[in-house]
Amino acid sequence: MAQQRRTPRGAPGGSRRPGPRERPRTRSIAPSASAAPTPGRPAVAAATGRRRPRLTGRAIVLVLVLAVLAVSYASSMRAYLQQRAHISELKTAIAEREASINDLESEKRRWQDPAYVEAQARAHFGYLMPGETGFVVLDARGRPLEAGAELSDPDEVVKTEPTAWWDDAWASVELAGHPPVATEGPADKIGGRQ
Repeated sequence: MAQQRRTPRGAPGGSRRPGPRERPRTRSIAPSASAAPTPGRPAVAAATGRRRPRLTGRAIVLVLVLAVLAVSYASSMRAYLQQRAHISELKTAIAEREASINDLESEKRRWQDPAYVEAQARAHFGYLMPGETGFVVLDARGRPLEAGAELSDPDEVVKTEPTAWWDDAWASVELAGHPPVATEGPADKIGGRQ
């Protein structure tokens, strides 16, 4: 008795009938000579009868992913640039405040010097040391002149005679009894319009 060798399913050379659950295998048919590509028609279009779409599902998904990445990177970049600008503003403010602190510290050191305190008291308050005589120069109205002011020549000053208070009172009574006459009538036009 000779043993028969079984060929595995799907192996070439096996002549088995497909079982009830198996589907018969179909062979792919090569394109015939009539479907050969011509200069005006591509081979794929001739075999299938339709053109391949240019925008596939994968391409759409890729474009969407790239758009989402671009939006997320753009918002992150905007936040980064805003933070950099804020940091530079804060650094500028810190430098200004440090300069102000240094000025105040030098002013504080100056106030520790008795000669500086004495000079400030003389300049601002008019203090004098014992035995000194102070002079204040007044202007025509009786106010002290500032340090940069200049005195004018006394001959150029306009001199007015003072009047008594009763003369001013009587002049106002006369003015009330005899008001000045209006040279023009009431305005008929406002701003050049009737």
